[in-house]
Amino acid sequence: MFGINDPGIWIAYLMAIGCVVFSVWFGITHWNKESDENDNPEEPEV
Repeated sequence: MFGINDPGIWIAYLMAIGCVVFSVWFGITHWNKESDENDNPEEPEV
């Protein structure tokens, strides 16, 4: 298929595509989530 006979090459291509799909999904689902840590913590009132 497509002139690639080695199954190792197909596995590498499928894993690369899988990584892209996962990273897109992860980026979309975590786009505007608040972090647990405060990047700019407020100073405590004295």
